[in-house]
Formats: sequence, structure tokens, C-alpha cells
Amino acid sequence: MIHDRHFTREQANELVGRLAALFSELTESRARLTDAEVREALSDAAPGNGGGDPGREVGEAFVSFRRALVELQEIGVVIRDLERGLVDFPSIRDGREVYLCWQRGEDEVAFWHELDTGFPGRRPLD
Repeated sequence: MIHDRHFTREQANELVGRLAALFSELTESRARLTDAEVREALSDAAPGNGGGDPGREVGEAFVSFRRALVELQEIGVVIRDLERGLVDFPSIRDGREVYLCWQRGEDEVAFWHELDTGFPGRRPLD
């Protein structure tokens, strides 16, 4: 077994709402970190006062991004694509380790795939 923790379909589905919220937070934080206007204002302000409001905004965005990422890791999912909100839940199916697969926008965990096939190998759970 590769993973220490395994999820049932029910356990994975209980986490879908929280995962969706965390991925929204990651997307928003990342946008604030890469906002060209904020970066320019930070660059202009940094020599005189450490960045002021733009510096605080970038700092808050970084803290928010990091907190959401740490929480995702603590949940025990395998993060595949931050932008798409794609994660795998290690699971046991028919006595072997597989991944239950979910991406932001899906109402529930309804797919699975072998460890080595990834997203293209997704198959319906039912």
C-alpha cells in the first residue's frame, strides 16, 4: 500500500463541500498574489514603508493560500491540480488500492481510477 489513510465513498462525499470551499479560497488567494496592480503598488511602496496596504494584501493572500493548502494536505487527499480543483482520495476497491476522483464543480465523488492511470482512466463508481 502506498497510502496510510484510505477513504470510503461516503467519507469522501462528506468532504466535498469543504474541499470546494478550500479550492475557492486557493483560487481567490492566488489571484490576489498575482494581481498585476497589487504587485506594482507593492514594488512602488516597498522601498519607503515595507509595502503598506499592498504589502499587507499580498501577505494576507499568502497566509490564506498556505492555510488552505495545509488543510487540504491534512485531510489526506492527493492534490492533482490546484486550478481545476482536482483531487484523489486513496481508497480500497476489490482488495486493492485505487483513487476515488473528484474535481471542483462535481456534486459528489462519482469516479475512480487505478493508481497509474490518472484522470484519463476515470471510471464511474456505479
